[in-house]
Amino acid sequence: MDFRPVDQKDKDEIIRLIDSIFHEYGDRVCLDKADSDLLDLSAHYEHEAFMVLENDGHIVGTVALQRAPDRPLTGYLRRMYLAPTLRGGGHANRFMIWAMGRARELGMTRIEFWTDTRFERAHAFYRKIGFQHDGTVRSMNDGWDPYDEYFFAIDLQE
Repeated sequence: MDFRPVDQKDKDEIIRLIDSIFHEYGDRVCLDKADSDLLDLSAHYEHEAFMVLENDGHIVGTVALQRAPDRPLTGYLRRMYLAPTLRGGGHANRFMIWAMGRARELGMTRIEFWTDTRFERAHAFYRKIGFQHDGTVRSMNDGWDPYDEYFFAIDLQE
């Protein structure tokens, strides 16, 4: 498997992967609103701040980092998804090592993100590696159906 920076030509494969994961929860990608960043990856992510895991020509995992526009020392973890057959195999750890390292390279000292409340297995993973959920929940209406998200954050150590 190849872990590499995203290319705009990966767009359709990325959308397919994320849509298939959303289907596990009875949902689907909403390119008009919540998932519109997937249509123009280079416009939304700094150079080499969106990585894909590719296997036999198919995107099977994604992870991205965005700088918070109002807080340059804070990064937002985005688009962390793995095909079901790869979960629990160490790839999520690889993604987080990359994200934390890339954040440090870009001068960030903190990573934050919001995650759908339905992604319980992911929440356990995030807590295991040190991310904290402070109890904050927000309700979203930018998808096909309303959903809720939990807030997670970690301060990066030097």
